[in-house]
Amino acid sequence: MNNGVEQKAARAKRPLTTAEYVGFVLVALSLGALFWYPGPVAGAFTAAAKKVQSIAFNAFISGMVGWAIICSVITGRLLERAGFTDALIRIFVPITRWIGVNPAVVIPGIYNILGDINAAGRITGPVLKQANATRDEQKIAICTMVQSQQSFSTFMLGIVCLTAAKVSVFPVIVIGLFLPLIVMPFLLKHTIYRDTKAVELEELPRYTPDTSWLPVLFGAAKEGAEVLFLIVIPATAAVFGIIGALEYAGIWQYIHNALTALLNFFSIDMETGMVSILASPTLAMGMLTKTAGALPPKLVVGSFILASSGLPLGVVFGQIPMIWKGVSDLDETEAVKAAVLGIVLRILTAFLIAEFLTPFIMK
Repeated sequence: MNNGVEQKAARAKRPLTTAEYVGFVLVALSLGALFWYPGPVAGAFTAAAKKVQSIAFNAFISGMVGWAIICSVITGRLLERAGFTDALIRIFVPITRWIGVNPAVVIPGIYNILGDINAAGRITGPVLKQANATRDEQKIAICTMVQSQQSFSTFMLGIVCLTAAKVSVFPVIVIGLFLPLIVMPFLLKHTIYRDTKAVELEELPRYTPDTSWLPVLFGAAKEGAEVLFLIVIPATAAVFGIIGALEYAGIWQYIHNALTALLNFFSIDMETGMVSILASPTLAMGMLTKTAGALPPKLVVGSFILASSGLPLGVVFGQIPMIWKGVSDLDETEAVKAAVLGIVLRILTAFLIAEFLTPFIMK
C-alpha cells in the first residue's frame, strides 16, 4: 500500500524537461498548422518526397550510380583479398613514420580513388581499428579520404575537360589528387588532430583475408547491396528531403545564392560547382566537357579539383556518418565534422591550384 502511494507521489513530482517544453510547442504548432494552414504542410511534404524521388530513385535505383556502388564494393573486397591493403601499408609506412601518424590513415583515400567513398569506408574503417589508430587518426583518415574523387568516370571526364581548356593534365593530377594523401595527414597532425603515433610495420596485423575467392565475391555483392539499400539511399533521402522542404518554403534559394557566390569567389565554375555540391561530381564533369573550351582555364581547373572530392552534400552529411559509425570508433557527429573539415580544405585547395598553378601549366 505504501509502495503504491510512494510511486504516485514520485510520478506527480517528476519535473518537466526542456525537451518536453519544446515538444508541447511543436504539438501546438502542428495542430495549428493542420487546422488553419493544411495546404503548406502538405505542400512541404510533397516537395520533400518529390526531391527524394528525383535523386534517390532516379540516380540510385533506376540509374547507374547505385549499381556502380555495388560493383565498387565487389572490386574493393577482391582487391583486399588479393593483398592490396597490405601492399599499400608497406608502401606508406616510411612516409607516415616521418609524418608521425599510423599508415592506415592513407588507405581510405586510396580505396576512394579506385572506387567509391561508401566502399572505402566500409572496407578500410575496420583496417583503422585493427591498426589501433586513435580517434584523431580516424578523423584524419576521413579528412584525407574526401580529398579524392570517388568515381573513375569523374577522373576520366575531368581529363577531357582539362585537355579542352589547354591545361597540362599531369601536374594537376599529381598536385591535386595524389599529393593531398601526404599533405593532409601532415597538416592535420600538426594543427587539429594531434593524438597520433607512428607505427612500425611489425606492429600491424596482416589485412589480407584467407577466405576463398568465391565466398568473397558473393559476400561482397551482398555487402554492396546492403550499403546501397540500407545506408546510401536512406542517407540521401534524409538530406534531400530537407532540401526539398526548404525549397518549398523559399529558404533554399538564399542558401543556393550563398553557395553560388562562394564558388565564384573561389574560382570554381558556378554551374558545374553546384552540381558537384548537390547532385553528382561525375554529372558535373559531364556538363563541363561541353563548356570547358569556352571557360577561363582556372575555372575548369577549380571545378575539376572540387569534383575530385567526397561531394555531394548527401555523402558528407548522410552516407559518411552512417557508414563510419558502424566500422570505426567515431560517432556520427565526429565523422561529419571530419568530413566537413575535409571538404572545406578541398575548396581551399581548388582555389589555390586554380589561381596560382594554372598560369604555369598552360599548353
